[in-house]
Amino acid sequence: MDLVSTVVVAFWAMLPAYVPNNAAVLLGGGRPIDGGRNLGERRILGDGKTWRGTIVGTGVGVGLALLLSEVATPVGEAVNVALPTFPLPVAFGLAFGAMVGDIGASFLKRRTGRDRGAAFPGLDQLDFVVGALALAAAVDPAWFGEWFTGPVLAVVVVVTPLLHVGTNGVAYALDLKEEPW
Repeated sequence: MDLVSTVVVAFWAMLPAYVPNNAAVLLGGGRPIDGGRNLGERRILGDGKTWRGTIVGTGVGVGLALLLSEVATPVGEAVNVALPTFPLPVAFGLAFGAMVGDIGASFLKRRTGRDRGAAFPGLDQLDFVVGALALAAAVDPAWFGEWFTGPVLAVVVVVTPLLHVGTNGVAYALDLKEEPW
């Protein structure tokens, strides 16, 4: 697979993991997952991790994966690249895994004394990737191995932080986020 095809496959395969946290920011809110409880002196997760955001984010990611599956063949033919379709367990694994990765990062941020919204370089950009890839690999190792080859994973690790910084900058400029990271 050439570089352009690898980048296209990486982006396509990660789309169901890229959108859940954005959907949670836009459509979330409500009751915090941690119920306002502390672990020691700090909140377990904080007000930014809510049940509604997690459910909505996961649903949007799964819905996008199913839509991508429907158009994978014609889009792939148009760009001359074989694109993955997403079995339902994989769609759920990518979307929910992204949410779990982000929730795990919030837990780590609280444990290291960082407040909600505080930057944690590296973790902020790849937390959801780790969660999404781990859960997708767990629910369907064969599918994961077919699509997330070494070169595709390398592209994901390099491109994701750039996309993350760019989309967060746009969200900040549109007053959808309180910080640009």
